[in-house]
Amino acid sequence: MKVRKMVKEDIDLLINIRMDYLFAEKGVYSSEEVQDIRTKLEEYFTQHLNKGFIAIIAENENEVLATAFMSIVERPPMIAFSSYLVGTVYNVFTYPQYRGKGIATKVMTELLSEAKLLGVAAVDLMATEKGKPLYENLGFRVSKYTSMNKFPLTPAK
Repeated sequence: MKVRKMVKEDIDLLINIRMDYLFAEKGVYSSEEVQDIRTKLEEYFTQHLNKGFIAIIAENENEVLATAFMSIVERPPMIAFSSYLVGTVYNVFTYPQYRGKGIATKVMTELLSEAKLLGVAAVDLMATEKGKPLYENLGFRVSKYTSMNKFPLTPAK
């Protein structure tokens, strides 16, 4: 098994992985939705891959086992950090036949190593109950803040 950072030559593979993740989360999409999201993913990955967005893959020969993504943004400096880069982890996904073998741990470890090399000061994520033990073993802790979302963004009433 090889764990590595994805590069621009991997964009088609990256799109397929993201689509697999979306199908696993939601299920069925119309052909129009699939084409629309594939087009938008290609634009996004072409523009952002390894420029504020990193993706790690675990593979065995030409078979994908697992992935994890991170978007990195710069927030205003804090007293503890003169440059405050923050990573948000998402799309941590192991194909069902490879789960329970420690592969997600290896992918996440590599993702965190890449983030450290880039000077990321803090990393956050939203964990499912199933994924929580993995992240706790990697040093993540539940924040005193509650995660809240507004989606889609519409004017407040």
